[in-house]
Amino acid sequence: MLDLLYRLSRPLLFSLDPEDAHHLVLGGAARCPAWLANRLAPDLPEGLETDLAGLTLPTPIGLAAGLDKEAQAIPLWSKLGFGFVEVGTVTPKPQPGNPRPRVHRVPEHRALVNAMGFPSDGADVVVERLQRLRDQDAWPSTPVGVNLGKNKDTEADQAHEDYRILAQRFCGLADYLAVNVSSPNTPGLRDLQAPEALARIAGPVVEEAPDLPVFVKLSPDLTDEAIGQAVETALGVGVRGLIATNTTITRPVPSEQRGGMSGAPMHALAKGRIQAVLDAVGGRVPVVGVGGIDTAAKAADLLDMGCTAVQIYTGFIYGGPALPSRMAWGLRQRSAG
Repeated sequence: MLDLLYRLSRPLLFSLDPEDAHHLVLGGAARCPAWLANRLAPDLPEGLETDLAGLTLPTPIGLAAGLDKEAQAIPLWSKLGFGFVEVGTVTPKPQPGNPRPRVHRVPEHRALVNAMGFPSDGADVVVERLQRLRDQDAWPSTPVGVNLGKNKDTEADQAHEDYRILAQRFCGLADYLAVNVSSPNTPGLRDLQAPEALARIAGPVVEEAPDLPVFVKLSPDLTDEAIGQAVETALGVGVRGLIATNTTITRPVPSEQRGGMSGAPMHALAKGRIQAVLDAVGGRVPVVGVGGIDTAAKAADLLDMGCTAVQIYTGFIYGGPALPSRMAWGLRQRSAG
């Protein structure tokens, strides 16, 4: 049913500006009544339960940050087969992000290029939405994380205060927190992956949320040496996992648009960087693999490499709402075989 609905609607959606299409679909998802979500929900296989830093995931397939930035449709994602969900990136204060157009499709390569720059309703709005779900006993059975970022006008030497504020706001609501210092679309942000800056940012997040797993999301454009330094710094302040990787400023396929590329073309790049993270981690904490995953085979490849779980975003845009359940069944068949 979901595949059919998406095949019928995709030509219309892809005729729209990517960001307009995104808001149209997300708005519909946010308003989807529970009875309809339950009716459309696909059956999911058993036997894929995964422990991620103490969180129990029904499947190791997660929704990456960036799709549900403002936590508008949280109850729906688990219905589609996601084993965990990451909302955001959320900034302390509202901000518009970069000028539009700022999202571009590369359909012949199943890729996206985005230069969004953390558009955010701000922490207050997202806190209110999460609190409402908690108060209404509508929190999903799957873990929900919040991806944290600094405001564009916050100077680099004060960035740690933005992340501390966000950790304080979300530590009683989220199931985990993810420190985003790797987006290429906020000037100077990726410089915060350097050891001294990363320790100054991730340390306070861990301190403010001692009962939550805190993850750090890394860029695919780091060298092996920089990855090793970032991993040791993160683990040194108590981070309990790494997310690898964010979008790339390189161009695995041609595109003249500015911003970070995601999707199928960056899978090979992501695999190499994920392996570097896994090597640096050495099994001490879990690693969540991200980058160009759009099939069960690609997800299984990263899990076989040593990732504990994976996240998808661009693959979901091109593959449609049935993708996470198809991937879950694919993983189950591979494990049974």
